[in-house]
Amino acid sequence: MIGKIHSIQSLGTVDGPGVRFVAFLQGCPLRCGCCHNPDTWDFSKGDQYTPEELINKCVRFREYFGETGGITLSGGEPLMQAGFAKEVFTLAHENGINTCLDTSGCVINDEVKELLSVTDLVLLDIKYTDEALYREHVGCELKNALEFLDLTEEMGIPVWIRQVIIPTLNDNEENILRLKRIADSHKNVKKTELLPFRKICQQKYDNMGLKFKFDYIPEPTKEKIIALQSLL
Repeated sequence: MIGKIHSIQSLGTVDGPGVRFVAFLQGCPLRCGCCHNPDTWDFSKGDQYTPEELINKCVRFREYFGETGGITLSGGEPLMQAGFAKEVFTLAHENGINTCLDTSGCVINDEVKELLSVTDLVLLDIKYTDEALYREHVGCELKNALEFLDLTEEMGIPVWIRQVIIPTLNDNEENILRLKRIADSHKNVKKTELLPFRKICQQKYDNMGLKFKFDYIPEPTKEKIIALQSLL
């Protein structure tokens, strides 16, 4: 089996617990206005890896993982290569390595369910709590993410919910309280993280000749993030 990998971060510290080997899979069906990685969208690009080749790279860094680290598959959208991801996670478990899936939860099918069966933790990106904003700025529906969250609860998989805070769109108390209700209604949600919107990706869009849809939106202040996080 062959997977398409956009890039690899050998010692990541923000993509799950502990120190992690992070592989960013190529290809994404969504077009989020805040996306930092437009270079991961195209399914035809990326470097080819077998699951064995990827795990062999990961194993080299196992001594840094400690008790909480491991491997994270991110993207792009790793659910679009669920069969490959499942093989990677299976090999990770055979090598005693913790597995984490960073996803938008936009797809549910049998391959995805098989992938979840070998996933120790899900980082679920719930981008908005408003259906209209999802359709306008993501390209799928809020219910996709919520159905995915329901599935993780049924399967007993721990979840960290993440949301990028974007001024003028979701940086308000109503959104955060709706997000809190979603988290509180699922017993498998262990943490909810609010991440500040950043525009460091602007140069990528410029180099690719693409319009960064949110170039007009300011970045949130640290104080704003702290205030919204306190609501959780």
